[in-house]
Amino acid sequence: MEVMWVTSHGRIFVGRVLFLLVLFLWIPTQVVVGRTGTTITNSSTSSTPRVLRVGALFSLNSIIGRSAKPAFVAAFEDVNADSSVLHGIKLEAALHDTNCSGFAGTMEALQLMEDEVIAAIGPQSSGIAHVISHVANELHVPLISFGATDPSLSSLQYPYFVRSTQSDYYQMYAIAALVDYYRWREIIAIYVDDDNGRNGISVLGDALAKKRAKISYKAAFPPGALKKDISDLLNGVNLMESRVFVLHANPETCLSIFSIAEKLGMMDGGYVWIATDSLASALDSSEPVDPKTMNLLQGVLALRHHTPDTDEKKNFFSRMKRLINKETPSFNSYALYAYDTVWLVARALDAFLKEGGVVSFSSDPKLSDTNGSTLHLETLHVFDEGPTFLQTILRTNYTGLTGLVQFDNERNRIHPAYDILNIGGSGMRRIGYWSNYSGLSVVAPEILYKKPPNTSTSSQKLYDVIWPGETAAKPRGWVFPNNGKPLRIAVPNRVSYLEFVSKDKNPPGVRGYCIDVFEAAINLLPYAVPREYILFGPGNRNPSYDDLASQVELNNYDAAVGDVTIVPNRTRFLDFTQPYIESGLVVVVPVKEIKSSPWSFLKPFTAQMWCVTGAFFILVGTVVWILEHRHNPEFRGRPKKQLMTVFWFSFSTMFFSHRENTVSGLGRLVLIIWLFVVLIINSSYTASLTSILTVQQLSSQIEGIDSLISSNQPIGIQEGSFARKYLTEELNIQPSRIVTLKNMEAYIDALERGPKDGGVVAVVDELPYIEILMSYTNCKFRTVGQEFTKSGWGFAFQRDSPLAVDMSTAILQLSENGDLQKIHDKWLLKQDCSTQENNVDLSKLSLSSFWGLFLICGIACLLALIAFFIRVLCQYTKFSPETEQHDEEISPDRPKGKGPFGTTNSFRDLIYFVDKKEKEIKEILKQKSKKRRRSLSSDGQYSSSA
Repeated sequence: MEVMWVTSHGRIFVGRVLFLLVLFLWIPTQVVVGRTGTTITNSSTSSTPRVLRVGALFSLNSIIGRSAKPAFVAAFEDVNADSSVLHGIKLEAALHDTNCSGFAGTMEALQLMEDEVIAAIGPQSSGIAHVISHVANELHVPLISFGATDPSLSSLQYPYFVRSTQSDYYQMYAIAALVDYYRWREIIAIYVDDDNGRNGISVLGDALAKKRAKISYKAAFPPGALKKDISDLLNGVNLMESRVFVLHANPETCLSIFSIAEKLGMMDGGYVWIATDSLASALDSSEPVDPKTMNLLQGVLALRHHTPDTDEKKNFFSRMKRLINKETPSFNSYALYAYDTVWLVARALDAFLKEGGVVSFSSDPKLSDTNGSTLHLETLHVFDEGPTFLQTILRTNYTGLTGLVQFDNERNRIHPAYDILNIGGSGMRRIGYWSNYSGLSVVAPEILYKKPPNTSTSSQKLYDVIWPGETAAKPRGWVFPNNGKPLRIAVPNRVSYLEFVSKDKNPPGVRGYCIDVFEAAINLLPYAVPREYILFGPGNRNPSYDDLASQVELNNYDAAVGDVTIVPNRTRFLDFTQPYIESGLVVVVPVKEIKSSPWSFLKPFTAQMWCVTGAFFILVGTVVWILEHRHNPEFRGRPKKQLMTVFWFSFSTMFFSHRENTVSGLGRLVLIIWLFVVLIINSSYTASLTSILTVQQLSSQIEGIDSLISSNQPIGIQEGSFARKYLTEELNIQPSRIVTLKNMEAYIDALERGPKDGGVVAVVDELPYIEILMSYTNCKFRTVGQEFTKSGWGFAFQRDSPLAVDMSTAILQLSENGDLQKIHDKWLLKQDCSTQENNVDLSKLSLSSFWGLFLICGIACLLALIAFFIRVLCQYTKFSPETEQHDEEISPDRPKGKGPFGTTNSFRDLIYFVDKKEKEIKEILKQKSKKRRRSLSSDGQYSSSA
C-alpha cells in the first residue's frame, strides 16, 4: 500500500509499507517527541505547534479519487499560502490510498490514526466510513467525508462523522419527486448490494411511499459483479411490468450496466432510466466523452450535485484544467467538495485555536496491550480536544465553491440541491433543479432561497425531455409482463340479473352490460392487453363480492370485472376505475290500488287554502261592486239583485265566464290582478287533482329507509350483496330481520306475499337491479324515499395497478362520446318507471305556496278602495244647502237632514250620496258651478251701478 505525504509546499512523497508488517506487527511510523505518563503532546507543549497534520483517505484509482486529488492538493497549497487563516501554522496532509478495497482501506485508516492527525478527510467509500467511524469515535478524531453519501452515516451511532457533501437521503427524495412528476407508480431499483446501495434504496422506498408509488422489484448485484451476472439480472427485470429503472451504483459500474442494457434492447423507446449522481460524475470526469458512450446513454435522466455558477468556481476549473493529465482528463463535483472540505478544516482549526484550543493527544487505557499482542494498539492516541474541535467544525459557516457550507443537526449540509440532467446528442442538458426547499423547478435554488418556500404540485416544473428512442412523448412507464401470462380477470358467476354479466358459450366466454363496457374501454387503450376471463363462484348462487375482492388482493386474479360496487372497505386494498354506472341502495315496496274517494276533488288544497280562496272570491267581488256601482248600471238595482250580482261575479271569474263588464279604471285594475291569481290557482288545482286521480292510486306502509328501520318486519336483500353488512353494521338493523333472496323471482314472490305470509315488507338493493325488476314487472313495484347511499360500479385492480388509471380515462371517453349510454340502452332500457315513482309522497297544496299572490291581490284591493273613497269625499265636500234643495226638487223622497255638514243625518246623507250615479253627481256639480258664476256676475253689476 502507498502512503503519501503532502508537505506545506504541496509536495507528495510516496513510501512503500509492507502490508504484513502493518497487519501483524503494527510498527508506529511517527516519532513521539514528548511523553509524560499517558499523555502525548506535539513537539511544543508551551506554544502553538508550527505544523498540524490532517489525514486523508482516497481511492486514487477511482473516478472520484482522480478528480478530487488535484483539488485536494490545491486546497492545501491555498490554505498554507493564505495568511488570514492559521497565522503561520502549516497544514500537512497524510494521504493514504485505500485501493478501492474495504479491507485495505480499513487498514490504511488505522495506520492513518497513528499519525496523530487532528482530523481525517474521507473516506470515499461508505462501507469503509462505517468501520472507521467507530475508530474516530474512540479516538475523538472528526471524520469529514466528501464522498461517503450513505444516509445511515448521519445516525447518532457515528457522532464524529461529518458529511461535507450531500447525503443520498436527499438524492432519493429528488428521484421520488421525478417519479411523481411524471405520474409513474412503480419503479425497479438496480443497485450495488453494499452499505451505500442498500441504505440509499431503502430511503428511496420510503420517499416513493409518500408519493403513493413503490419499488416493485429490487435488483441488487454484488460489488465487482461480472458482466454475465449483470446481463442475467437485466434480463430478469426486462420481463417485469415496470419500465422505469433507477440505477444506483458507483461511477465505474454505471457505464458497464448501460452498455449491457443497450445490447439487450433496454435503451429503446418505452424505457425510462434514472441514474444517481455517479453517472454524471463519470461523464464530467471524462470530457470530452467518447461518442459511443453518449450514443448508448441517449434519453437517460441523471442527477448531479448542484453547485452555484460563480466566478470563483469558474476560476477554479480554469486553474484545474492546467493540471489535466491522462489520469485526470476532467473534473466532477467531488473535486469542489474536496477543495471546500480542506478549507472547512482550516477555518474550523483557526477558530479552534483562537478560542484557546490546545492540540494534544493521550493514550487510551482501553487500547493498552495486556495480552502480549503484536498489533501495538497502544500507538493509537486520543485527541484530547476532539469533542471541542468537532463542535467548532459543525458551527463553521462560510461560502465556498459548492455554496454555503453550514451543517444541520444531523451533521449534513443545509440546502441540498441537485441538477436534473437529460443526456442527448453529444452532451448533457439541464432540464431543471431539485431542492428540498422548493422541489422541482427550472429556477436555480439559490434564487428561490430568497423567496418563500413553495412545494405545491402546481409549482413543480421541468423542461421537456428527450426520452430513449429519441421521442418527446412521455413513456407510459410499464408494460404487461413479457412472460406469456395474460391478465387474469375474475368475473362473478351470477344466477340472477344476467343482463349485467353471465356465462356465454362464445368467446370470450362471458357477456353482459359490464363486459361490453370493459371491452369498449380496453379497446380505447393505446396498447394491447392480453386477457383471460375466469368465472368466480359456484354457479348455483351468486358469489360473495367481498370474497371476490379479497382474491384479487391475494394476487389470485389481476382484476375483477362485473357489477362490483365501489365501497370503502374494498378501496382500502384495491384500486377502482372511474364508476361506469351510478349505484345506490334504495327501498322497494309492494303497492296496491285503492278506490278513489267521492271527495277526491277537495284533496288538492288544504282546508286553510280552501277558506282563504273562498274569502278572496267574495272580497274581490265586493270590491269590484263598490268600484263599479256608481259607473256601471249592471251593478245597480234592488239590494237583492245587487247581492246576487256580487256572488255571481265573484265565482264566475273562476272560469273566466263573468258577463258583467267593468267600466271604472280602478275596477279593471283589481279585476286584472284577480284574474291572474285565479289563473295560477286553477292551474295548480288542475295539476294536483290530475295527479291524485290518475297517478296516486297506490299506497304502502313503508315510506323510506327511516320507516323501514323503525319497523320490525323482515327485509329482503340480494344474495352476495354488500347490503347485508351495510344494514346490520351501519344502520344497526337486527340480522334476524334480513332475508336473503336468490333471484328476481324470489324478489317478486316475497314482495307479493308480504310479511304476514312469510314474505318481506320491502327489498333493499342497488338501483340498477331495481330498475330491471320494475321494468320486468311492468312497474308493479315502486321505490320509496331517496337513495340512502351514493356509490357506483367500477372495475377493480390490484393496488397501484397503472391499468386502473388508463381504464378510468377510457371510461370517461366512452361517456363523452355517448358509447356508454348506447351500451346501457342495449342491455338495460326496457320500460321507464321513473315517472311513476315516489307518487305516494305527493302532498296537498297549502297556503304557503300562494300567500304571495293573495298578498298582492289584497294590497291592490285596498289601494283601489282608498283611492275611491278619497274621490268620493272630495265630491261630497263640494255640496251645499242649495244643492240639497235642488236635490229635493229632483228627489222628493230623499231623507230629510241638515245638509252635507249637519250632524243629524250626515252618515245617511253620505250613503245616499255614494249611492248616486257618477253621471248625476257630475251634473249637479256642473249646475252648481254655473249658478256660482251667475251669482258672481250679478254682484259685479250691482257694484258698478252703485
